[in-house]
Amino acid sequence: MDDSKFLITGANGQLGLALQEKYPNARATDSKQLDITEWPAVKNFDWGNITLVLNSAGYTDVDGAETDDGRLAAWKINAFGPSNLARLARDKDITVLHVSSDYVFDGSQNPHKEDEPFSPLSVYGASKAAGDIALSLWPKHYILRTSWVIGEGKNFVRTMLGLGQKSISPRVVDDQIGRLTFTSELVKGIDHLLAGKLAFGTYNLTNGGEPASWADIARQIFDDAGFDLEVTGISTDEYSKDKPKTAPRPANSIMDLSKLEATNFLPKDWRQDLSDYVKKELSQ
Repeated sequence: MDDSKFLITGANGQLGLALQEKYPNARATDSKQLDITEWPAVKNFDWGNITLVLNSAGYTDVDGAETDDGRLAAWKINAFGPSNLARLARDKDITVLHVSSDYVFDGSQNPHKEDEPFSPLSVYGASKAAGDIALSLWPKHYILRTSWVIGEGKNFVRTMLGLGQKSISPRVVDDQIGRLTFTSELVKGIDHLLAGKLAFGTYNLTNGGEPASWADIARQIFDDAGFDLEVTGISTDEYSKDKPKTAPRPANSIMDLSKLEATNFLPKDWRQDLSDYVKKELSQ
């Protein structure tokens, strides 16, 4: 593939950085170079020989989206942004690959399949669902639904390692179940779709392995890091009771991976990637 014809949006985020590493010749943009929330900016951008947009731009502050300012920002970036890209793609005949979230669902189905009806619980989830709908109106699209992303940036693993290094035994939610998704595996899946020229549409893409709660993941992090500390499991309600702006989250974030696996892509067990990630973090 000629990655010089790729354009990455949200290039400084966790996934954007991983995409830049995989596709070094791609044009990388952040909101200063290309504000996807504003149609004039999208329309007047120099698209040159771009044939594919990798949209990793997103407002990801789930709790922040419950505030007045955050609600506006979430809808602009997560809904209007993809809508503008779909409109541009139609005008320029460009393919768009867009990354979505398990938060478009309420967690009542297990596992979540690609054709499950939207049922978001939060402002963030609703804004992501709206973006999916807008982008799906352009036939030449890939929508990737993922969960619990870990890469280069602020994330749960780094937070837990920071607590462990301070000998703090945390209380962590134990009634939300899912799988971590490392950006390294996410990019491998993206490359598999593109290189194989697989059918356009929606695909679930997370790491593989047995699903676990956040508390279980925290315990695994401490084990991998060699921290002799206890992780106390608590309910989501207990965690949120003194945090009035906490957004509702799906209790089940397990994604059905069978559609992607049928294309001969077998996602790596999240525990393997977690072990490698922890080793790398502690060596720095």
